[in-house]
Amino acid sequence: MTRLLSGQMIEIEVGTGEQKRRWHIHRELLIYQSELLEEEIGGKKNGDKIHLPDQDPAGFELFLKWLYQGKLDDVSDIPGQDRQYEYAVSCHKLYLLCERLGLEQLKNIAMDQYRKGLNLSELVPDPNEINDIYRQSPPGSPWRKLMIQIAARQIMDPQSDRDVSTYRECFEGNPDFAIELVKSIKEATGGVLLDDPTEGDNDCDYHDHQTEPNCHMREHRGLKQGK
Repeated sequence: MTRLLSGQMIEIEVGTGEQKRRWHIHRELLIYQSELLEEEIGGKKNGDKIHLPDQDPAGFELFLKWLYQGKLDDVSDIPGQDRQYEYAVSCHKLYLLCERLGLEQLKNIAMDQYRKGLNLSELVPDPNEINDIYRQSPPGSPWRKLMIQIAARQIMDPQSDRDVSTYRECFEGNPDFAIELVKSIKEATGGVLLDDPTEGDNDCDYHDHQTEPNCHMREHRGLKQGK
């Protein structure tokens, strides 16, 4: 470990605009953990600086903690539900960074902390957050699965004020979201078969009128019953 914490430092620039931040990290420690960065650094003429404009500094801060301390804070040790949720959001940013750096083990730890943070804070991402996370995740990503199941549970929960229309923006230009949502709800309900809409006496459910007294079917039933 001493060898990894000695020698050349490398500058990492994360984010863009006012959110951009810089850190100086031990080069050997960084490339020891990430083969992708080792290749990237080795292929640079200016090998002492890396820019990650598409990454979030909040996620990179968690990465540094893991890099130098070998662990992340557990969200259950963080006081306050709002702060627990903020930590969960940062863990999602860390996950995205891990995909960029090829860090599979840390990626899974970040996912576990994210789910735990939502559970402890008793908060879930709003439709805008779900839409953003879903769209920036590739097909088959566990994040897509998680966002779909959160949305499906909210829609099915009688205590929730979110219904299908709440997720309208998630559907726009994104048929995969709608398809996966329907599949998730079907699986959650055990494939319960709906009543056959072609059977029964609920004729007016499919008629273009407001009140039943003017319905020809009501008159027809009255004649059959001798009324």
